Amino acid sequence: MVKQKIVIKVPMASDKSRAKAMALVAAAGGVDSVAIAGAGKDQVVVGGEGVDSIKLTSDLRKKMGDAQLVEVAEDKKEEKKPDPVADYIQYYYHYPPPVGVAYDPYSRPGSTCSIM
Repeated sequence: MVKQKIVIKVPMASDKSRAKAMALVAAAGGVDSVAIAGAGKDQVVVGGEGVDSIKLTSDLRKKMGDAQLVEVAEDKKEEKKPDPVADYIQYYYHYPPPVGVAYDPYSRPGSTCSIM
């Protein structure tokens, strides 16, 4: 499925009504992100995959009042792919620190002096 960007205009006069609208939209299936936009903070911007814009608008109409579907578009944000060279460096040039005591063949057992 393709990521969608849906813009719905909803009359929201207070912060309480904005929070109610955002909670209602966030509870819908397939929603990845929710934001408030517009000059008067009267637009809800929804991002996600497989979101039913008609059902979302009708749910907002039932709970909030007059809601208008403004825009449904494909989300054009490019996802950054990991750099294969960075992965190579991370896995092949990252050695863990040595663990334990190394055996010194020149030391005598029981000797505490390192010079002799």
